Amino acid sequence: MNEYELFTPCHFGLESVLKREVMDLGYEITEVADGRVSFKGDETAIARCNVFLRTTERVMLKVGSFKAVTFDELFEKTKALPWERFIPKDGRFWVKKASSIKSKLFSPSDIQRIVKKAIVDRLSVKYNVLRFPEDGSEYPIRITILKDEVTVALDTSGESLHKRGYRKLTVKAPITETLAAALISLTPWKKDRILIDPFCGSGTIPIEAAMIGLNIAPGMRRDFQAMTWDNIMPKRLFTEAKKEAEDMVDRGAKLSIQGYDLDPYALDAARGNLTLAGLEGNIHFQQRDMRDISSAKKYGFIITNPPYGERLEEKAAMPQLYKEMGEAFGRLEEWSYYIITGFEDAPKYLGRKPDKNRKIYNGMMKTYFYTYQGARPPKQKPNYSGGV
Repeated sequence: MNEYELFTPCHFGLESVLKREVMDLGYEITEVADGRVSFKGDETAIARCNVFLRTTERVMLKVGSFKAVTFDELFEKTKALPWERFIPKDGRFWVKKASSIKSKLFSPSDIQRIVKKAIVDRLSVKYNVLRFPEDGSEYPIRITILKDEVTVALDTSGESLHKRGYRKLTVKAPITETLAAALISLTPWKKDRILIDPFCGSGTIPIEAAMIGLNIAPGMRRDFQAMTWDNIMPKRLFTEAKKEAEDMVDRGAKLSIQGYDLDPYALDAARGNLTLAGLEGNIHFQQRDMRDISSAKKYGFIITNPPYGERLEEKAAMPQLYKEMGEAFGRLEEWSYYIITGFEDAPKYLGRKPDKNRKIYNGMMKTYFYTYQGARPPKQKPNYSGGV
C-alpha cells in the first residue's frame, strides 16, 4: 500500500463535520481549510472514504501543489509532477475543472489547456510516444488555485458523491444529500427520537436521517471513478469497502421519521425516492400544513429547509410564513428545531433568538442554520430488576 495525500471538499462552514467523519474512519487529518479537509490515506482509504463519507462531494487524490503566478510557471511545475505514477500509457486524461480565487492566473480555459499540455509533454518522454491512444480508463483532473497556490489532483469519485442513487425526482430549491446529512450531524438527533421535516419537498432530509439511523453508508449502491484505476488500486478494495458497509447496517432499528408537504407532486417525488432508497416503512410522508404540526411525543426534533424568498415575488410572503412557523413550532414546547434558511430576518419573525447560528454557504448563497434547543429528555434510570 502507498500513502497518499487525500482531500475532500465540503460546503463552507461545515468543515468540522467532515473532519469528524474522516477521523471516525481512522485517518490522520493534515489540514483543515475553508471548504476542504486534507488527510493521509492509502488505497483502502480511497475506497472507504468514497463509500462511507456522507458530507463531501468527492474524494481527491493530490498529485502535487506549488506556487505559480505566470503560465510558464504553471506549465513547468505541472510538468515536474510524477504523472507516470498515476496515468498509464493508454489512460484518457483531461482537466475536468479549473477554479481560481484571488490569484494572478484566473482564466479557467487557459489553465486547463496549459496543464493538459504539460502532462502530455512529460508522459510523451516517459512513455516514448508522440500520440496517446487515450482509449483506457479515465483520469479526470481538477485544478484549484487559491492566492497563487496551485493544487493539482485526480478525482477518484467521478460523479459527485451527493448522488447516492435514490434521488431521481426533485422539486424546486432542493438541498443536496451531502448538505442534508451535514445538517443532521450538527444536531443531537439519535435514531430513537422522533424527527419531523414539515417542508420535506422530495424527502432529502428524512431519507438522509433514515440512512444515518439505519447506519446505511451513502456509497453502498454506486460506482466510483477509481474503480477502473487498476494501475493504482485493485477494484476489490471497493468491493471490500461495500461489504464492510453492508455488515454495519442496522436493519432492526426502529425509526420515527415524518415528512410533511402541501404539494402533492413533492410528496409523490418523496415517496418515489424513498422506494429507490429501499427505505419503505421507515419514513411516513403525508400532505399536511406546517401550521398543523403536532405530536403526542413530549420530546422530538424538527430539521427543515423552508422557503426563504429566493425569488423577488416570494419575499413579501416570508415574514408571515416565519411568524406562523414560530407559532407552530413553539407549541411543541420541549422540542428542538433546526432551520436552514437564506432569509436573514428569520429570527425576528420566528419570535425567538436562536441558541446557535451557523453560517453555511450553499454554493455561492449565504444561508444560516438556526438552532432552537428545547428541554433535554431525562436520562433513564438503570433497571436492575429481574437480572444480574
